[in-house]
Amino acid sequence: MELQDNIREAARILSGAKNIVGFTGAGTSAESGIPPFRGEGGIWNQYDPNSLDIDYYYRHTKDSWKIIREVFYNFFSNNAIQPNPGHRVLAKWEQEGRLSCVITQNIDDLHTVAGNKTVYEFHGNMSRFVCTKCGRKVDAKRLKLTEEPPHCEHCGGLMKPDFIFFGEGIPEDAYYGSVKAAEKCDAFVIIGTSGQVSPANMIPGIAKRNGAKIIEINMEPSTYTNYITDVYLQGKSGEILPKIDALMEQA
Repeated sequence: MELQDNIREAARILSGAKNIVGFTGAGTSAESGIPPFRGEGGIWNQYDPNSLDIDYYYRHTKDSWKIIREVFYNFFSNNAIQPNPGHRVLAKWEQEGRLSCVITQNIDDLHTVAGNKTVYEFHGNMSRFVCTKCGRKVDAKRLKLTEEPPHCEHCGGLMKPDFIFFGEGIPEDAYYGSVKAAEKCDAFVIIGTSGQVSPANMIPGIAKRNGAKIIEINMEPSTYTNYITDVYLQGKSGEILPKIDALMEQA
């Protein structure tokens, strides 16, 4: 009964909140069939993470691109990856004016596909490519992703996926947007993240220090659970968020 009691408490907090922020990690995407990068079954158990180092990409472009194409583009195109019910609840709350934004560490674009309009992509987005020479951005669907690394149609420069490689900084708009959102919200929902990746892992603490109630949905306790979390819900967000939403509808 503890989980059901906590679901009711989460629904009570969120029903009364004026500004909810969602904060999502790899666990959210895993529920849609995307393997995590770390831990059991993680991508980096099969591939060398150095292939995603920005210096390695410049020095060994073809070797790096081969892995990037296989991991991020062949896999996604061969699998019908779609938003799960957890993604859709967050989009619904934004449409209702309850949720101001989603801060995500994921690069799969599923929050936008689900319908969220304000998404701070802490680690960028694989659905775009950016030219390393002129900065031009292009939808990945417009490019023919062959065995050869893509080059810019505008200037001929080498292109890279518009997500953050090791050795690159967090996009300023995503970082400062996330900090401001955390400072202003009165409810902050942590979903599917262990809290081990810096600097994204600092964002929930900002919300807590500014008075927000922290609700956490995770399969296992995280670095947040015993320190800043007010309501801990153990399980899948695709199952728990719809239950919370249903109770909020009744409130």
